[in-house]
Amino acid sequence: MSPDGLKHIYDGIRVLDFTQVLAGPTVTRLLAEMGADVIKVELPPGGDRSRALPYLRDGRSGYHIQQNRGKRSLCVDLHSARGIEIVFDLLRHVDIVVDSFSPGTLGALGLTYDAMKAVRPGLIMCSVSAFGQDGELAGKPGYDHIAQAYSGITSMIGTPEAAPSLTSFGVGDVTTGVYGMAAVASALFHRERTGEGQWVEVSLLDTYFNSHEINVQAYSGSRGDIKPSRSGSHHYAICPFGVYRTSDGFVFIAVPSEHQWSYLCRAIGREELIEDPRYSTNRARSERATEVVEIVEGWLATLSGTEEAVRVLEAERVPVAPVLSVEQAIHHPHLRQRRTVRSVRDRVWGTIEIPGVPMRFSAWPDELPLEAPFLGEHNEEILSEYLGYDAQTCESLAKGGVLASESHKGKTGSSA
Repeated sequence: MSPDGLKHIYDGIRVLDFTQVLAGPTVTRLLAEMGADVIKVELPPGGDRSRALPYLRDGRSGYHIQQNRGKRSLCVDLHSARGIEIVFDLLRHVDIVVDSFSPGTLGALGLTYDAMKAVRPGLIMCSVSAFGQDGELAGKPGYDHIAQAYSGITSMIGTPEAAPSLTSFGVGDVTTGVYGMAAVASALFHRERTGEGQWVEVSLLDTYFNSHEINVQAYSGSRGDIKPSRSGSHHYAICPFGVYRTSDGFVFIAVPSEHQWSYLCRAIGREELIEDPRYSTNRARSERATEVVEIVEGWLATLSGTEEAVRVLEAERVPVAPVLSVEQAIHHPHLRQRRTVRSVRDRVWGTIEIPGVPMRFSAWPDELPLEAPFLGEHNEEILSEYLGYDAQTCESLAKGGVLASESHKGKTGSSA
C-alpha cells in the first residue's frame, strides 16, 4: 500500500463490467489489477463464455482465471425487469461501465448511455466491439481474426505461395483492451478536470488497422505502386529483417538501418559488403533479399547453433533473438525475473502461470493478491454492500431466477 493509503492507483473506482471472452475483459482486468472494484455482471445460466474455454481443470477454465482475477461476479438475469432494476440501482454507485456486447444489445435492454448517465451523471462508459458502434459493418458478428481479415493484416501473414496464415494468439483482442483502458483513463482525467463523463469506444478493426506501421503509408505514398503483401519469414521492405535458420533452430535478425548493416557484416566476417553498392542500402538489399538470406544463412550454418549465433551477433550490437517456443519463453530467466510470466494461486487449480501486466508503477511495486470469481459468487456481497439487500431478499431473488450462482465444483445452483 502506498503512503497515501491507496492499495493501488484506481482504489475507490467502481466498475460495472458487461464483458466476456478477451477484448472487453482485458480493459477490466487492467482496472482490477490497478485496484478498481470491478463487478462482473454475468448472465445465467453459464455467464462469461470464457468459463468454458480451454484449458479446463475440474470444470474451471484457465482462460477465465487469467482474464478475470480480482473481479467480483454478479450473475443476474438482464431479461427480467427486476434484473434491470438492480443494474440501474447499482449504476448510482459506479464510475465506469464497460461492455463488449454487439452494438445496440445493452440499449435494447434499456441500458443506453443516455439512460445510464441520467441516473449517474459523470458516468464513463467504454464500449468494445469488433467493428465499432456505427458504419455498415457495425451489426455483424465478429471476433479477433474476423476483424483482422477485414483490416488487411491477415493478408500480410504467411508465405506468398500459400493461403494467409492463422495467428494463434489474441493480439487484436488484447491490444484493443489496452486501447480501451487508455480511453477510460483519458476520460477519467477529463472528468477530473471538468466533472463530465463521456462514452468512449474501441474496436478490433480500428485497432488492427492502426497496426499497419509501413503498409498503408507506403501504398498511399507510392500512389499504389507499392502493394504490400505477405512475404513469409522476411520483411518485404526491410532487409535483413526476418527469421533465419541455424543448425539447431531459428533466430530473428533485424537490421533496419545502414549502420546496423555494417555491424552485421563485421559479425559475419564480410566487411567488404559494407560499401558494396549491391548491398549498401536497404533498397538495394531488399531487391536482392534472396542473396542476403543466402549470405546470412551460409554463415549461420558454420556455427554450432542458435546460442553461438546470438552471442556473436550481440557482440557486434546486431539486434537478434532466438525464436523461442512458448515453453522456452515461459521458463526464460528474464521473463521470470520481471514477472512477465506470473505464477498465481487459484482455489481450484492451485498454481497457474499467466502473463503478467506490462505496466509497472514505482508507487505500487507489489502485485495485488487477486483471484478469479466463481459464477455469481458475490451476488449477496455486492447487493448487500451497494444496495443494502439482506440475505432473505437475495435468497428470494435467487429462487425467482433473477440471480444465479455456481458451487465450488462449478455446478450451477439456485442459491445466492
